[in-house]
Amino acid sequence: MNNCIFESNKLNSPYTMKKIITSILLVLTIALSAQQMTTLSYDGSRLLNHTFYQNGDSSSKGISYDDIQGNPYYDKVFSPAKFYIADRAETAVARYNMYFDEVEFKKDEETYSLVPDSPFTRIEFTRTKEVLVKLDTDDDLKGYFFELINGKNALYKKVKSQFKNAVAAKNSYEIDRPASFNTLDPVYYIKTESGYIKKPKKIKEIADAFPAKKEEIEKFAKSNNIKINKEEDLIKLVKFLNQ
Repeated sequence: MNNCIFESNKLNSPYTMKKIITSILLVLTIALSAQQMTTLSYDGSRLLNHTFYQNGDSSSKGISYDDIQGNPYYDKVFSPAKFYIADRAETAVARYNMYFDEVEFKKDEETYSLVPDSPFTRIEFTRTKEVLVKLDTDDDLKGYFFELINGKNALYKKVKSQFKNAVAAKNSYEIDRPASFNTLDPVYYIKTESGYIKKPKKIKEIADAFPAKKEEIEKFAKSNNIKINKEEDLIKLVKFLNQ
């Protein structure tokens, strides 16, 4: 009985009640913010939820996302984002689909994706500070890239997901392999005043694009042990190019 009285008094204490009220207000604030988040005026294309169609062909047999290992998203969770058009920004919660190279967003509890001719070519995720930009690189990777360095010389990263069909076991020694999404190694592009340096594999490829600074670039790369296959090293190098 004394324990019950103690617990009752504990719940009715000003400190406990304050914590409960604060928690309720926090939940209400988050819910209200989510409702007010979407100001995106452009509807895009409504997605068929919970079903995956390879290459976007909805006439083919669909697969439930629950039956596919991995996922096609850079981050599966929708995050607050700013969509830029001309000199203004609109907002929505969004995520990036690496397989379809599409930006998906929520509006009125429905999921949409920006269509290819969308006027929004820059999306900034406000929580992570990551930026997606749409680039016409005149090759099979044209579309959305993550912007790593902005400036006279810019560095961009392309991330893609590959879909693999399910494979049935051929005999009792094998096991069935479910359908899966696999994230591929990122690909880097450097944008210069004269065009793109695509998928550089050697320092020489970058140095040759800057004849006037060729020796300086090679010296910087050597003294800083720059590795082309390391993102942090590419960032250092492009920052140097912008000095």
